[in-house]
Amino acid sequence: MQSFGFLLAIPMDSWVIERCSRNVEDFLAVPAATLIGKPLDTIFALEAVHTIRSHLQSAMIGEAPARVFNIALTAAEARYDLAIHAVANRLVIECERSRPEQAVNAAVLVTSMLGRLEATESMHAFFRVAARSVRALTGFDRVMVYRFDHDESGEVIAEAATQGLEPFLGLHYPASDIPQQARRLYERNVLRIIPDVGAAPSPIEPTLDRAGQPLDLSMSVLRSVSPIHLEYLANMGVAASMSISILRDGKLWGLFACHHYSPHHIGFDLRTTVELFARIFSFQLEARERETEIAYEARAQKLHQRLVTTMAAEAAVIESLVDHLDDIADLLLCDGIGLCIDGRATLKGLTPTTEQFLGLVKHLSAAEIAEVYSSYAIAADYPEAEAFGDRAAGMLVVPLSRAPGDYLIFFRKETLRGVNWAGDPAKPVTTGPMGSRLTPRKSFEIWKETVRGQSAPWLAVERRIAESLRVSLLEVILRLSHVTAKERTLAQNRQELLIAELNHRIRNILSLIRGVVHQSKNAQGSVSEFTAVVGGRIQALARAHDLITAETWGPASLKSLIEAEGAAYLGGRGDRIVVSGPDVHLEPQGFTTVALVLHEMMTNSAKYGALSVAVGRVEIRLALDTQGRLDIHWQEFDGPRVAPPTRRGFGSTVIQRSIPHDLNGEAEVTYALSGLQARFLVPDTYVRTPSATAAPLGRPHVKAEPNEPDGALIPAMKVLLVEDNMIIALDTEELLIEMGAAVTVCSGASAALEEISRQRPDLALLDVNLGVETSFQLAHHLRKIGVPVVFATGYGEQIAFPTEFVDVPRLRKPYSSDDLRKALVRNAPGRSDPLP
Repeated sequence: MQSFGFLLAIPMDSWVIERCSRNVEDFLAVPAATLIGKPLDTIFALEAVHTIRSHLQSAMIGEAPARVFNIALTAAEARYDLAIHAVANRLVIECERSRPEQAVNAAVLVTSMLGRLEATESMHAFFRVAARSVRALTGFDRVMVYRFDHDESGEVIAEAATQGLEPFLGLHYPASDIPQQARRLYERNVLRIIPDVGAAPSPIEPTLDRAGQPLDLSMSVLRSVSPIHLEYLANMGVAASMSISILRDGKLWGLFACHHYSPHHIGFDLRTTVELFARIFSFQLEARERETEIAYEARAQKLHQRLVTTMAAEAAVIESLVDHLDDIADLLLCDGIGLCIDGRATLKGLTPTTEQFLGLVKHLSAAEIAEVYSSYAIAADYPEAEAFGDRAAGMLVVPLSRAPGDYLIFFRKETLRGVNWAGDPAKPVTTGPMGSRLTPRKSFEIWKETVRGQSAPWLAVERRIAESLRVSLLEVILRLSHVTAKERTLAQNRQELLIAELNHRIRNILSLIRGVVHQSKNAQGSVSEFTAVVGGRIQALARAHDLITAETWGPASLKSLIEAEGAAYLGGRGDRIVVSGPDVHLEPQGFTTVALVLHEMMTNSAKYGALSVAVGRVEIRLALDTQGRLDIHWQEFDGPRVAPPTRRGFGSTVIQRSIPHDLNGEAEVTYALSGLQARFLVPDTYVRTPSATAAPLGRPHVKAEPNEPDGALIPAMKVLLVEDNMIIALDTEELLIEMGAAVTVCSGASAALEEISRQRPDLALLDVNLGVETSFQLAHHLRKIGVPVVFATGYGEQIAFPTEFVDVPRLRKPYSSDDLRKALVRNAPGRSDPLP
């Protein structure tokens, strides 16, 4: 164990100290040997034991340790930060002294840092700002963004360092610098710190348990690192380090590598803030990379559909493939393409010769390549490829038959690149201080190498495109060529409609999530509490989405939603929530809104109401009135005395305003002393019985908005905002107010028309889809009275937009504050050049 804290291991069935780190006496003034076998409550204060027990549930869920800050473990004045996790039916408690640093407001810090990230345009700036932010937060001498390449070597792609330090930017490090075991730990344990490379570690006593096994420290925050790694750091002159994992899809993408040239330690609360920033940075990085991939894939999909439609209508499949080989090559970034069917070869662009190509096909057939396969160095597995390596160094293979033999192969030429290694990458095995092994590099002088025989690597998105092409050629053309042209056209139109609908829903979901995070930024409490609030709300949306998409996008059971929400809080004690009345189903829009409301009601009850005590219960009565509206009655019993809240937070706003704003329904909350009571009325538009289902409606077409000029919004401009989603409306309203506008918010067209009759706005921002209606009629009225209009939409390019509004500017969801400002400034009253 590292010496800046101590560890206790306790069986969960006895709470008696089983093992501890030897340095515990440095903190508690009690010899380690005397602690073994003692109950924890005889060493720690009862309040501290109670706090640890309270966090046990969090420690047992998932792999991330539960965290507790600034608590007194004993009667002494010292206060500690704790990390608690469960492993092999044992509770591992790691303690380190709370540092006298200024209190960390994680929400404010992370929001500010992420704001600077979001403002960057290029990926280079994105990584540079991230490195600077981590260095400013932690105070390390050097912070690097370290990215792993396709061959698992690493490259420093961004750096923030104290003036005078030798730059590491652009240096490459071989894959052997970070062994596979260490990479797996980086995926499980996001943050690791070494405050003092020269500090002596503290052993755990006893070393082995009764079964002869050491304690599993994979998730430990105090776990000592390999002596090889310490020697590696010492060779670099580094006295303290910290690494924060950057993950994509749960896999290690890279690291924030922090170095300090004297011992340097930061407190647990600040490390937690850094970890939160790194996790959200990973999400943003993934979103940016996916945006590029989606554009690439969308272009390929468009070409793919056109190509498949053309080829399927032609008579001879093989001749059609040959004739369209150039078009197929356009699907991917390649330098050449080859086709082999029944031993007949056709080549285009930079490729092997026909004889060389057939030899390669024979090699692939012998290897029984039956799925999409890629290689950036053909010669590594097929030495004969060295003869054509300058023309075709990499390949992506698409099998065209069930049995090996017929292939479509994309080729990439050799990419010569000079690599600046931080020392010789071919480290010899020598005898060092730790015995005969790979000795850590002692020289970090730049070692230049020219890499040959390799192409640019094939990306995952390119393999997906190739797999989609393979399915089309196998299933659509080779096996289903009897399908009529009319049926294919209808299928293609249905696919385009579904893609457009999916695109619209995804954009609205992204806007909704951004609004939830933005409106929760002022949540009080620790990092864990802030994360729990946001995560809980997003999880409520996820549970609702799972229910309405279980089979198709349609009405879903409200009772199932209540059961899922109750299970999330009560587990096997779901009988404390009693639901009576018919099993009413709600349309997707109404279902999502009611899901958020019920989540906030459950959360409040679990924190302050009936569900916060063991005997409390909740009754929920469902009924349909004579107009077909759903009446939801919520009543809490046997809970604490109830009093109205002293402040209205985001949760209270969701409860009281979501259903009236989003669904044009009603909401009433009564803080009775006997227990909280609430009533919600959902209009019949969103209510269905299980047998009365409805198909999704089609969506109109929206043309993408061109880039807008810079500028500032005219102060006191009166803006009418029409948006049927309350969270998105709150977020947009706040952005407009920050720009200096006077904002009026309406959730539907009829309310907007009434508002216009009272006061004419200077400009209107209209959501295209308003639930059961669109805003086109409202837009027609506004243009008739001379009010400029800007549309906000989540629709893609595939749906036709009304001819009357082809020239109306529009914002694609989710839009940024900068997008919003540019659109409004360019179309403000008095401008002579409104954006088409």
